[in-house]
Amino acid sequence: MAHRNARLTVHGRMLLVERVRSGRPVAHVAAELGVSRATGYKWWGRYRREGPAGLADRSSRPHRVPARTSAPLETLIVGLRRERKLGPHRIGPLVGLAASTVHAVLVRRGLSRLAWVDRPTGQVIRRYERDRPGELVHVDVKKLGRLRDGGGWRAHGRDSLEHRRARYGSRVGFDYIHAAIDDHTRLAYAEVHLDEQAATCAAFLRRAAAWFAAHGIARVERVMTDNALVYRRSAAWRDALAELGAQARFTRRYRPQTNGKAERFNRTMLDEWAYQRPFASNAERAAQLPAWLHTYNHHRSHTALGGHPPITRVNNPAGTYS
Repeated sequence: MAHRNARLTVHGRMLLVERVRSGRPVAHVAAELGVSRATGYKWWGRYRREGPAGLADRSSRPHRVPARTSAPLETLIVGLRRERKLGPHRIGPLVGLAASTVHAVLVRRGLSRLAWVDRPTGQVIRRYERDRPGELVHVDVKKLGRLRDGGGWRAHGRDSLEHRRARYGSRVGFDYIHAAIDDHTRLAYAEVHLDEQAATCAAFLRRAAAWFAAHGIARVERVMTDNALVYRRSAAWRDALAELGAQARFTRRYRPQTNGKAERFNRTMLDEWAYQRPFASNAERAAQLPAWLHTYNHHRSHTALGGHPPITRVNNPAGTYS
């Protein structure tokens, strides 16, 4: 499986193959794409043996693990966790294993961290999750570099003219992705703007609240943001909150984890929308955001929701699924 900083995505591998098929040496193409000669020959060999299917990502999981913890020992570890509520560092000496090995077993068996568990009952208590839709909405702004017409270096390679222009040429500026995420349902709304000024943020909040209302969340009760001045001192932002009848909430200083749902949504948005494939222009990338948001809210499974998309939490606020 390709890691998130891999030089060659599936698109990059196909680009390598196309250039080699045109008659160019593998070593030269690999250098242009910023990878080693061995990597270039590896993907060219897979393509020759398997065709386009050979360029797909593969799991890095080994085919066999001779030293894997035995099933009886795993059962003992799980029993100690469930019956005595012990952590890896306590279980390790009891079973003669390293704490890291015990931790791997617990993760593999789907047992949550002790901090997330009610000790008397053993039930998982999810932290930082409000009880009903609209009770708390996280708002954040993600700064994202704009694309030049024709696409950036992700489309043309790290040693391309476009990459040199991006590094040494005139700047093309940034887009500001304003996002709002409901704490309970994970339903998310986002827009692309040219700035993060007070008027822009306030207008976005009004439209986000209207969008939530159209999707079944009638009222936004609280809005959590970071400690930027636009949220703390802006009259426009306060007026927007007053119109919605919402209260302001702020993250703890130097603790971005307080707004963790917004931070995690930003990462998912970049991975699955902004960096999902090369775009030919900034306008093309921005135009794809609404379609991706629909997929995220209505079709994409969410691990915190038992594999269901966020819209199901709006229709089923209690969060119980058959």
